[in-house]
Amino acid sequence: MHKHIWIIILGLLIGFASCKKPVNYNDDNSLKLSFSTDTVTFDTVFTTIGSSTRQLMIYNDNDDNIKISSIRLEAGNQSQFAINVDGESGYDFSDVEIFAKDSIFVFVRVTVNPDNQNTPFFIEDKLIFETNNNTQYVSLTAYGQNANYIIADQHINGFPKFKIIADSLQEVRWTSEKPYVIYGYALINSYGTLIIEPGTQVHFHDSGGLWAYSEGQLRVEGTPENPVVFQGDRLEDYYNDQPGQWDRIWLMEAREGYGHSINYAIIKNGFIGIQAQTFLKNNMAPLNINNTIIDNHTGMGIYSNLYNLKATNFVVSNCGNYAIALTGGGEYIFEQGTIANYWNKGTRTTPSLFFNNVYQSPVDGYGYAYNFYFEMNNCIMSGNREDEFNTDFYPGPDTTYYFNNSLIKTKRRNHEFFTNFNECIFNKNPMFINNEYNFHIDSISPAIGLGNPIYSTGLLQYDLDGVDRGDRPDAGAYQYVPNVEE
Repeated sequence: MHKHIWIIILGLLIGFASCKKPVNYNDDNSLKLSFSTDTVTFDTVFTTIGSSTRQLMIYNDNDDNIKISSIRLEAGNQSQFAINVDGESGYDFSDVEIFAKDSIFVFVRVTVNPDNQNTPFFIEDKLIFETNNNTQYVSLTAYGQNANYIIADQHINGFPKFKIIADSLQEVRWTSEKPYVIYGYALINSYGTLIIEPGTQVHFHDSGGLWAYSEGQLRVEGTPENPVVFQGDRLEDYYNDQPGQWDRIWLMEAREGYGHSINYAIIKNGFIGIQAQTFLKNNMAPLNINNTIIDNHTGMGIYSNLYNLKATNFVVSNCGNYAIALTGGGEYIFEQGTIANYWNKGTRTTPSLFFNNVYQSPVDGYGYAYNFYFEMNNCIMSGNREDEFNTDFYPGPDTTYYFNNSLIKTKRRNHEFFTNFNECIFNKNPMFINNEYNFHIDSISPAIGLGNPIYSTGLLQYDLDGVDRGDRPDAGAYQYVPNVEE
């Protein structure tokens, strides 16, 4: 009985197979393809790194099935572009079927070969389609850029992989001639110095960073016209505002008399912008941050541990955790700065500004409470949480903090119990031009005229844009100027 059933099934299958109609393709040369774009463009791509993938759609808008006899790169296997057609990679494809009113994907990548140019250079090719004796093409274009590549080659347990770029008693300068692309960590060794000159572009591959080891020194020397920029190594438009592309700038204690300095820098799209962390001892060599923007980090903008830090004319914005966390004690002065944490790429559960005074020793693992001193003068601190300020102090050491002439978003405003606030405005909208990227203030901002001129003398007479604050400074990094556009 079972034998007969299988014979019947086999017969039905054969019958169905024999009834299956062959696919017909129309070879009329009037039938053409259409495309989602006529040019696939890549922004600046570093040599040897490769690009992200671009997608091209091929459409058959006709009522009949057609067969693409050839899809190929004009430069063949010498092309710096590579394509993938319906899941297969190569340079040349034949007899690609596309049914009526259907479409297929083509994915394009580019890897730029180095040359001897310091400026960006142009690369092009064509993706050629042959269908029914019709030739059509889509242009492929990319801008390439040579770079100085720094690739980690050492590893010590407990630390990330690194490459020493300034050894002991060595002074190294990075110039703007070519960008620097860092894989792993670039390390400034003890008693070494790295000076980064105006206009230098520093790019980090995934999880990469810059690390000044104990008693090393970092000096960032940007200018208003040519800031130093720290960011990831993917320069396509999609990555312009993608946080978490690299790790951090990690500064241990500098040697006495040789503090770290960061002037006119843009530090964006990482995990932590700056981590200032003592390793061996209470750090009295200062870190000075001036005229610097720290923006769009998945973790924190500034994280310190038992440090001596001064920041002026600064912006720290849009971080997924604390914008600024000052821990383990230390001495801190912040003047004419804007803290604007309107993180919108996930849920933020922490305030913008946080203090504590307990230092966790890397030697014995115990927690030690240290003195803590903090001033915030002529600043704005705001964000999209109800309360943007919190502390967690252990008793014993001195813990002193003052907010002067600042616009503060916090519930800690009861002057009967808190004498820490002087001439401050609480919980008012600072009226930024745009909470995502433009932290200049509008004409009706309560920050206008809030500052005290005693905190805006010397170099602070001028704001982050170089605008004279006069004798009536506004709070924040930017003085109000009419008609500042988005």
